[in-house]
Amino acid sequence: MQENTAVLFNRVRLFSTISVSLAILISIFFSDLFGEGSMGWQVVIAVVALAIGIPHGALDHLVTLPKAEPKKMALFIAVYVAVAIVAVIGILNFNIVGFIVVLFMSAIHFGIGDAAFINEIDKRAGGSKKLNRLFYIPAAGFTPVFIPLVNSASTDALASVNPALINWHQGLNSQILITITVFAMLAIGVMVFDKRYREGLDLTVLLLLAHLAPPLIAFAVYFGCWHAMRHTARLTLALPRCVENITQGMLRKAFSNAVIPGLPALIGTFVVAGILALSGRDFTDEFFWMALVVVWALTVPHMAVTAKLDRAALT
Repeated sequence: MQENTAVLFNRVRLFSTISVSLAILISIFFSDLFGEGSMGWQVVIAVVALAIGIPHGALDHLVTLPKAEPKKMALFIAVYVAVAIVAVIGILNFNIVGFIVVLFMSAIHFGIGDAAFINEIDKRAGGSKKLNRLFYIPAAGFTPVFIPLVNSASTDALASVNPALINWHQGLNSQILITITVFAMLAIGVMVFDKRYREGLDLTVLLLLAHLAPPLIAFAVYFGCWHAMRHTARLTLALPRCVENITQGMLRKAFSNAVIPGLPALIGTFVVAGILALSGRDFTDEFFWMALVVVWALTVPHMAVTAKLDRAALT
């Protein structure tokens, strides 16, 4: 069981690293081919990446209340959805404030989730020096969230999804960019010094993605192909059917069993985003903005209910 789990987690880790590396290369190629201001290909890739990532949060109820009665489960889901709806209203009506709050929540959630994923691997590997979380968590969380939104290409991206967000940083874009970049480089140095070379590689590719890929692609690819994939791998340890599959060595089936139940959430997200976007003049841009709003809003209850899973993984 432990050996099979380690294999599954390392395969997912390899997938996330390769996906981000390909996103960097594709971004450089298409930016040179179509120009940095071309948004069509960016929106298409970003929507696909978001679609990959959305199902990972749809099993929160099964992890939080694995043996709950139907009434209790229904109440949990109702509260969960209600919190997400309040978050959607907040982001739509208080764009900048809601945007900044969700950015910080996302960065913290992403960093902790990544460290928890690595700790699950460490538990089964043995021999590695303990991960320096004080450096890794902030670097792994804030790099993919904030840097794409303050680099030179972010204006066009934010104008595409919601012009009200263009000046969210209140003119502090250079300071934010430099601070997070320097900290990420320092964290990479700490990883190398501690001989945590794989973690140093992780932070390096995330830093390159944040700087070299267009903002829409940088966030969407990170969310769908990095954070969501690693979180899904951790879910396999909390779902009995997945645990059984892992024990029997059926790793692909174990992973798919943690993804398939979340597909209705993907459909629901796009339906809600489509309905919200129908009033816009440019459906493509409005749809993508609304899809982002729904994803950000779902982060609020998702982060709360996965805190228990994160604590268990980090101990």
